This record gives sequence, structure tokens and C-alpha cells, in this order.
Amino acid sequence: MKILFVLTSHDTLGDTGKKTGFWIEEFAAPYYALLDKGATITVATPKGGQAPIDPSSDTEDAQTKDTKRYKDDKAAQDVIAKTKVLANINASDFDAVFYPGGHGPLWDLANDATSIKLIETFNEQEKPVAFVCHAPAALKGVKGKDGNPLVKGKKVTAFTNTEEAAVQLTNVVPFLVEDMLKENGGIYSKKEDWAAYAIQDGNLITGQNPASSELVAEKLLASLK
Repeated sequence: MKILFVLTSHDTLGDTGKKTGFWIEEFAAPYYALLDKGATITVATPKGGQAPIDPSSDTEDAQTKDTKRYKDDKAAQDVIAKTKVLANINASDFDAVFYPGGHGPLWDLANDATSIKLIETFNEQEKPVAFVCHAPAALKGVKGKDGNPLVKGKKVTAFTNTEEAAVQLTNVVPFLVEDMLKENGGIYSKKEDWAAYAIQDGNLITGQNPASSELVAEKLLASLK
């Protein structure tokens, strides 16, 4: 199993003066779930090099067994420090793609032409495309084979409007992922805030929030068997 992880390169939280990036748990849980099953994982970002970790995901109360493992794993830290440049990635070299969230993707991956084309290519090749939390933002401009938005008529989930309100960033983010998926014709569903929830429709796998990242990885693994 060769799996591509795509992380954000964006580290500024709108005009708040605060930092953002990718959510460490949403990388670590799937990374280890897949790695421990023998997957070869490549990590890429739009700019390459060091991927920014969202400081909010690195606080003491946000730690999980997987983030603690990451903290002790120099090899994984090295992977995050030396990500590949997304433009140099060929979908044909991989069996699946996975996008961890964090707020960063709302600013770069949502509008990144290289990322959009990459997801479309994975989809055309009928390979699993998986996203968790804010990462479905990367589906904003993605079209299916029929030219319609990829999510149109598909069951999807993502970070909810109420979860965004709970972290008080509704007026900071460029758009709300739940609203965007609905506007693009996605059949959006969710559980209560912060509950683990992931849904699969064909080769498209989406998870609601950080707690859902392991469920997304499980569905991705099952799709590759």
C-alpha cells in the first residue's frame, strides 16, 4: 500500500495574528494506523518542506496516544519537516490519498489547482480519496468525471458549523466547510459536536472532526484490501 498524505502549507489564521496549519492528531492517528499495517506513506504540501502544525492542536489537553507517539518519533518528525512538493507528485505512484485537516487547508488547498487536479486524477483512477475535519475544504473546486462537483449526490461529512462556532472561528474562516459541501450538492450528515463520525460513498471517505480521523483511516484501509 502506497498512500499519499497531503498537508497544508498555510500557517496564518486569517487576520487574527494567530498561527494555524494542520491538526496534529488528524495526521498522527491515520499515519500510525496505516504505517502499522505496512503502508508506505509519502507526505506532500503545496510548498514542500516543513508543514506547519496548528499550535491549538499541540496543547497538553489535545494530546492523544498517537500525538504522544509522534512526539517521540524522530522519523515521523523528519517526514513533516521535509514534505515533498505537491506539484512533483504523480497520482499513478499511489494507491490512495488522504488529507488531514486543521484550518490551513481552507486557505490554500481549497483553491490549489495542483491539489484539485490530483484529487480528480485519483478519482478518475477509482482510488480512495479520504479527508477529515476541515480537509474536505480541498474538495471545493474538485469535479467528478461528469463535470459536476465531485461531492454532488454523494454522502459526505466534515467539521460542522456548530463546531466552528464552538471554537469561535466562524467569522475568521474564508468559508464554512459544511455550507460549501451542501452548496456543491453533497448529501451532508453529522453526529453531535465532537463525536467520532466518518462516512464512505464509493471511493470518497470523509470524517467530521479530529475524533473521526481513526475511523477515516479504518475505512481507507478496508478500501485497499
